[in-house]
Amino acid sequence: MACADEPPEKHCWVCFATEKEDRAAEWVSPCRCKGCTKWIHQSCLQRWLDEKQKGNSGGAVSCPQCGTEYRIMFPKIGPLVYFLQQVDRALSRASPFAAAGVVVGTVYWSAVTYGAVTVMQVVGHKKGLDVMERADPLFLLMGLPTIPVMLVLGKMIRWEDYVVRLWQRHSSKFQIFGGLVPGMGRPLPRIPVEGSYGGDHLSVSRTLCGALIFPSIANLVGRLLFHRVTSNLQRTILGGIAFVVIKGVLKVYFKQQQYLIQANRHILNYPEPEGRADGTFEDDNEDSSNE
Repeated sequence: MACADEPPEKHCWVCFATEKEDRAAEWVSPCRCKGCTKWIHQSCLQRWLDEKQKGNSGGAVSCPQCGTEYRIMFPKIGPLVYFLQQVDRALSRASPFAAAGVVVGTVYWSAVTYGAVTVMQVVGHKKGLDVMERADPLFLLMGLPTIPVMLVLGKMIRWEDYVVRLWQRHSSKFQIFGGLVPGMGRPLPRIPVEGSYGGDHLSVSRTLCGALIFPSIANLVGRLLFHRVTSNLQRTILGGIAFVVIKGVLKVYFKQQQYLIQANRHILNYPEPEGRADGTFEDDNEDSSNE
């Protein structure tokens, strides 16, 4: 809203009230604007500043028309209020760093706890406690958090994808196994685009959960398949190896079957409506359009 000439009376550009309508109101000209945007009620400008600052009373605000920064003056404050104001500002600046420290500390001690539980689960409860009591505390504080990190990094090694690629590249050489594995050794009508045949993408939540639950699964598989092994550590290692191999074989088979499904995909012809061949369908359309 702008005027070429300044009106004879003051005009608020927020509430559109004039000087005659509210003679007791306090007026202010806070910027270089002229004409009907020169004057504004002090109360209207205060409300407008509150909306623009959004709780930050020290934030700078400029005129939306001419861009002049408003000169805002606060009353003098006592030493106690000044001290409390500085403390509040310091806390506001330090709180993000403190929150980040709390998050990092929580993650670190959670990793330490998980590492200790994993040690007791792999080597046995009593033996695990004995090993950790004899170990150097600094070594434990540095070594235990690396256990979940190494599990996550190991989970990110997708060796099944390399096996699938080798299988697809040399599948024509394995025609002898065509009776055992469906589709092996047969020529494919097309080569699907990589990533279009149901390959599981790297998921953070799936990788994290799979890595952290792996020691429990390895211990369970070891108890089921290698219950004759007396050593809890050896039994857990054998169970982990067996689980990785079984899971990998099933995953490779599943991905290969998804690849074959996409390779043998076929697009069908659009079914022609009855009557289209003799032209009756077009004639009906022409009659309806003429009508």
